[in-house]
Amino acid sequence: MLENFPDGIVIADAEGRVTFVNARTREMARAVGDEMLGMHIKDAIPFDDLSGHSWYDVVRPYDGFELRTRISEHSWWSPRGSEYLITASLERERPAGRVVRVVVSIRNARIRNQRDRERSDMVATVAHELRSPLTGIKGFTATLLSRWDQFSEDQRKFMLTTVDADADRLSRLIAELLDAARIDSGRLTLRTGPVTVDALAGRVLASVFAASDERPEPVIEGEIPVVWGDEDRLTQVLTNLVENAIRHGEGLRDVVVRAVGDGIELEVSDHGSGIPAELRQRVFSRFWKSGPGAGSGLGMFIVRGVVEQHHGTIDIGSTEVGGARITVRLPINEPAGLTD
Repeated sequence: MLENFPDGIVIADAEGRVTFVNARTREMARAVGDEMLGMHIKDAIPFDDLSGHSWYDVVRPYDGFELRTRISEHSWWSPRGSEYLITASLERERPAGRVVRVVVSIRNARIRNQRDRERSDMVATVAHELRSPLTGIKGFTATLLSRWDQFSEDQRKFMLTTVDADADRLSRLIAELLDAARIDSGRLTLRTGPVTVDALAGRVLASVFAASDERPEPVIEGEIPVVWGDEDRLTQVLTNLVENAIRHGEGLRDVVVRAVGDGIELEVSDHGSGIPAELRQRVFSRFWKSGPGAGSGLGMFIVRGVVEQHHGTIDIGSTEVGGARITVRLPINEPAGLTD
């Protein structure tokens, strides 16, 4: 079983002589056959801390604290300069007795470093997104406090309106960050109840186009069943899709609601040039942005998380004339008690 273990495994006896190495260890050491067997563990694990201190001399697996049975994982570097994570367990003949076997695990640190970089990129992105509205809020409030009497009523009103808009933007961003964190950790909760999706679509369009002279109506195909879900979250999903069509798709084409099988299908299409096939899954990534006027990059990530929490699916396709068509499919999700 250890032979095919994904991490490198080295086992040494009470004298420090290597008795076993698995295939991954031989691959990392570029060893042939059993040439590592019988080698002293210090030579079999020639890693250091970039200051010339070898792993064996630092951790001293056969010496040190007598009750020690494990060596914590730390980063060490190979002679070729690659970083590895090394940990070990110490088997003793009795508690506080001498070490009779050392089992060492060696793992490449590349994946951990990649995740660390992703976290750093995420923190930098969040900091940038938060700083932008805060800069406007701070700038206008500081100016008003220091020079209030020098501005006219209209100028003060303009500055306060800008501060209010930036505060709303900041509030939305924080809400999106919290939703993204809940989705990542699996803690997004739903307040489920009966939802009439065709009526919900009408309310969303009326809200989004409240300032417009022309308010489109959803296209209803067939008799739409009531689905069980979180009405506020589904409103968030449809609002995001409609606003994306307006902002990035050169205008909304239509919103279609239809009954399919044991659920409903919700389509939002636009007049744009569509989304290339190779980018359609990337659209749902955190902080993915494209084109001018892009928002926080969390909208579609949250949309997919909410849809999947409803046990539904979301897909991106193309209309007959080339625009993007996003299709959300939701099951009825009726509680078992009501069905019975």
